[in-house]
Amino acid sequence: MLRDSFARTFNYLRLSITERCNFRCEYCLPHGYQATAEQAPELSRQEIQRLVRGFATLGLTKVRLTGGEPSLRKDLCAIIADIAAIPTVKVIALSTNGYRLSRDMQDWANAGLSAVNVSIDSLDPVRFAKMTGSDSLTQILKGVQQTVDAGLLQVKINAVLHANTDTSEILRFIEFVKRQPVTVRFIELMETGNSQQYFESNRQSSTRLVQYLLQNGWTQMVRANNAGPAIEFQHRDSVGRIGVIAPYASGFCDTCNRLRVSAQGRLHTCLFASNSHSLRELLQYDAQQAALQQRLDDLIARKTAGHELHEGNTGINNGFSRIGG
Repeated sequence: MLRDSFARTFNYLRLSITERCNFRCEYCLPHGYQATAEQAPELSRQEIQRLVRGFATLGLTKVRLTGGEPSLRKDLCAIIADIAAIPTVKVIALSTNGYRLSRDMQDWANAGLSAVNVSIDSLDPVRFAKMTGSDSLTQILKGVQQTVDAGLLQVKINAVLHANTDTSEILRFIEFVKRQPVTVRFIELMETGNSQQYFESNRQSSTRLVQYLLQNGWTQMVRANNAGPAIEFQHRDSVGRIGVIAPYASGFCDTCNRLRVSAQGRLHTCLFASNSHSLRELLQYDAQQAALQQRLDDLIARKTAGHELHEGNTGINNGFSRIGG
């Protein structure tokens, strides 16, 4: 079992399999994905398989494939199937912009995918297009509906909480979850190394949202010990839920159970860590599994207590597409 010096155990890996993305979200890749000459290639399917196998031996039970946009990998189904073949991995999830959800969700489920988180920052088509650089909201919502109807995958929606998220926007999502068995999670905007100006202009605390929910019949649910960072709310008239992820809240990191590996095979013990560690050289041969496990044990033991966002320290994170926020 992977354990740090603060007695936290880690059974959840967020693995970025590509930095490429076909959207231009204003808080992440406002100018679109741009490859650089010095950029290392993405982890191969075989490297990914060895990586997850190494983590699984140390207690890993959940893997989330992120990006970039992971559905741009042509071998995504094969990657999912490889991970599904590891007996101790019980949950395989995918974070996606949903562009290919309608087309591919059946294939993903057949390969072994358990859950999908779809990024939808607005239910207003004009606002959505402005935020993402894509006019595909109708297509994405169709995919969400088809996935829910098929009952093959657990569905969550992630929406970044920003200055333009007004009451009318919140009401759209509340109306959505009244009839859809999904959880919409509002995530507070987080600062990265290259987004200070955007962050300062667009940050909105979740405090007002939480107050609104509590004043309008929503009740906070009791969190399980192994729950993620979201605080979730339920309403007697709603089949779905509303969640809030507030990374600037006190104690946010206390129950951390996740680790991150970039598309180039670098371990980030925190989304906002001040350094990262290459694992790729230990993913070339099956015989390196013991060395990989020892490296992971050593690195996780040195994980810090939490991020330092309150001090303005965003670590080496210059953009979520690089690490798979």
